[in-house]
Amino acid sequence: MSGPKNIAASVKARLQNVAEHRGEEFNLVLARYGIERLLFRLSQSQYADRFLLKGAMLFAVWDDKTHRPTRDLDLLGFGPTEKEALAQIFREVVATPVTADGILFAPDSIDADAIREDNTYGGVRIRLMAKLGSAEIPIQVDVGAGDAVTPAAEMTVFPVLLDFPAPHIRAYPVYTVVAEKFEAMVKLGATNTRMKDFYDLWFLSRRFEFDSATLRKAIEATFSRRQTSLPLAPEPFTDAFANDATKQAQWSAFLRRNGLTGASTQFGEVVALLRMFIEPILPSSGRAKR
Repeated sequence: MSGPKNIAASVKARLQNVAEHRGEEFNLVLARYGIERLLFRLSQSQYADRFLLKGAMLFAVWDDKTHRPTRDLDLLGFGPTEKEALAQIFREVVATPVTADGILFAPDSIDADAIREDNTYGGVRIRLMAKLGSAEIPIQVDVGAGDAVTPAAEMTVFPVLLDFPAPHIRAYPVYTVVAEKFEAMVKLGATNTRMKDFYDLWFLSRRFEFDSATLRKAIEATFSRRQTSLPLAPEPFTDAFANDATKQAQWSAFLRRNGLTGASTQFGEVVALLRMFIEPILPSSGRAKR
């Protein structure tokens, strides 16, 4: 009978094959596997209904290959969100009995700190360590609170790298993801350097068909909850922003750093596509000044 060490060695070898096949760094594949198995334990725990999957890892549900590399997990939490309470919840989650998958979580490694002090609703960052044999896998989980989710959360199946049971978890609807990305772009305005939001919106606009009324409701709900004014002329959609040389350089660096080849290399073209995607659901007077 295979012991824990043999299972871990087998899993590690198979993950190395996955990394080679996908053309990804092995450490990124390890991080993805650690998060996948953490999500499975969460899905099997009594706390499964307390969290929604959001952030970059949610894109793995919508794209066979990880949308863009990430080592972190983002969740929206419900109920008590004090850091001590969340740390205890995750200690119980990692202790949930599951079929052996080679991963061992260290409950004593779990630490929690407050984050997003500038956010009305705050949040907690959980750090913990997982091990796959001798390989250590640091995992970071950001748990937010208070955000509007429109329409309702959806049950989804998180894709697995190997043939272990998949996590069945609640997740953000795509409409809320678009709304939050757009709100962040508007709030940052001309100082925005978060090229990931532009890339993510471009991807979602091409990946899904959207109902305009539902998207409008999601955007209005998110802007209202975050106390951000819905602008008549969104700064990120202006020609001045789209054609700014610094933004173009930031866009090129973002694509190169993340190994992304699907989107246009011309930032102005991406902004034009996003303008066509978002502007129709804004008030009729809300057309970006060219």
